[in-house]
Amino acid sequence: MSVERSQAHAALRRTAAAVLVLCALVLLGGCGRSNHYEPPPPPAVTVSKPVKMPITDYLNATGTVAAAQSVELVARVEGYLRSIDFQDGTPVKKGQLLFVIQPEQYQANLASAQAQLENAQSEYQRQLRMIKENATSQANVEKWRSSRDQAAASVELAKIQLSYTRISSPFNGRIDRHLVDPGNLVGASGQATKLANVEQLDPIYVYFTVNERDLLRVRAAAAAAGTPINGQVPAAPVSVGLQTESGYPHEGKLDFASNSLDTGSGTLQLRAIVPNQKFTLLPGLFARVRVPLSQAVPQWVVPDRAVTTDQVGSYVLVVGADHKVVQQRIEIGAAQNGMRVVLSGLSPQSDVVVNGLQFAVPGNLVTATEQPLTLPAADGAAP
Repeated sequence: MSVERSQAHAALRRTAAAVLVLCALVLLGGCGRSNHYEPPPPPAVTVSKPVKMPITDYLNATGTVAAAQSVELVARVEGYLRSIDFQDGTPVKKGQLLFVIQPEQYQANLASAQAQLENAQSEYQRQLRMIKENATSQANVEKWRSSRDQAAASVELAKIQLSYTRISSPFNGRIDRHLVDPGNLVGASGQATKLANVEQLDPIYVYFTVNERDLLRVRAAAAAAGTPINGQVPAAPVSVGLQTESGYPHEGKLDFASNSLDTGSGTLQLRAIVPNQKFTLLPGLFARVRVPLSQAVPQWVVPDRAVTTDQVGSYVLVVGADHKVVQQRIEIGAAQNGMRVVLSGLSPQSDVVVNGLQFAVPGNLVTATEQPLTLPAADGAAP
């Protein structure tokens, strides 16, 4: 047994030695290669060069929509409301019958006044014949002439009161809901009972204000265009858009300006009149207003999304010849159709980062792919 155990131990020692030799060879082979860190490739960004685009100088403001005309329909005579001849909230035409107030009493008053007029006229004519025969006095003639004139005035008053029993629309517009139901007494004790509101919505007004500086810009632009403002408001085109609309789809014209600035706010009130056939603009809505101050002039622009503004001012990120990102300060102008005017700070050959801004860090390398800018088709988007 001792011999076998010795042989087993010898075999184990030979196997262990072989394993050690094999490990040493593997370690020696690995020592021939060196390990080092390889940085990731620079991030990819898209760059574009500034392009020229026709830019119009606009005056931008926020306005309020108001009805061109607004009337409260009231009962001007006393009586029971006989009928309502319209549907609430519908368009109405000028002269369209809207309400009828019990007319019988006023028809009777008119008939009585006409009878008194006929009697007074007949007696006056008789007095004229009698005065020619010295059968009456001049005083009686004057008395019956006065009675005839008073009766004629009573007839006219009765006609007016009878006309008040039929209430019609004073203009084309849209009527609100009725405020009194049929069968109710209206106009009692000489009080005017409010029945409904009618508003003219086509065309419609948009009121807005401009500050003193913008007012001077408007005057200067008018003078440069050869139409100086000399007391009469020029019929300048005005574009209007609601808060949820894209661009300025409603076209009108300027038709009123206040005589003086409001000393409290330092602003001048202006008004535009705008066609509104579909009643899209409603009184009380806020609206964006834009008034052109000049003809379109080509100016250098970049996408507005590429411009960043901080406490110092505005800047863009550009890629230099060494593929490094640089923060470039610029002076900006108006924004139109998603493009921003660059007044200074860029050259026509500047590679401005327009996509991948989150990867563009000033001082870092990037892989830039140039993409030419495509100008918008029309000048109608909101700034």
